[in-house]
Amino acid sequence: MTAIDLNADLGEGGPADTELMEIVSSCSIACGGHAGDAGSMSTALRLARQHGVAAGAHPSYPDREGFGRRSGFLAGPKLQAALHDQVRQLSSIAGEQGVSLRHLKPHGALYHDANNDAAQAAIIVALAAEFSLALVGPPDGELRDVAANAGVGYVAEGFADRAYGSDGRLVPRSEAGAVFSTPEQSVRQALSLALHQATRAANGDELSLRVDTLCVHGDTPDAVALASAVRAALIEHGVSIRAFEA
Repeated sequence: MTAIDLNADLGEGGPADTELMEIVSSCSIACGGHAGDAGSMSTALRLARQHGVAAGAHPSYPDREGFGRRSGFLAGPKLQAALHDQVRQLSSIAGEQGVSLRHLKPHGALYHDANNDAAQAAIIVALAAEFSLALVGPPDGELRDVAANAGVGYVAEGFADRAYGSDGRLVPRSEAGAVFSTPEQSVRQALSLALHQATRAANGDELSLRVDTLCVHGDTPDAVALASAVRAALIEHGVSIRAFEA
């Protein structure tokens, strides 16, 4: 049976975290950079434990005003220190709750910046290695290459609710159609990625994308309905939903 992980980015202040925890198999928890505080981290970890959802860290540029979506916000030692503080805090709270973190997934602009910059990628890979976490990122790019060279487990991620460009990268959120507006679009893309390791770019080009996990953003409009539709369609087509193994 084909199997895939279904993940969501949670603890970001959205109203749907509790419902989404009943749907996904893993989650990435905001740890104070773009969103989140000790209280939201504790709540998200408790829900993950309650529902048997694999939990990971979702650090970002320390840019709450821009929700971590402003490119090039920070670099070098200052970025390294900021990300370390975020993951350390989540890891500490997780330890208090008896939850073992499994992965690290950078958020927003950092996710894309690091995938295009080996120096940024090295900071994130070193952080994942320090906390013994697998790294979640795009199917191809600097994050995957640097992780492979460092011996850090890597989990290739696809998106059920975002459009792709012909280069295999996500269409920027600033462009029309970057975020899917209907569950049907997300279901179609999720099935294509899970069953065929492929999808179509916004211009119609066929893309080959080998992924281990599918993301549904917790802050996407109607995120619960979308995630529910994706999960139901995957199961209907013989795809088992379970947390990834890096």
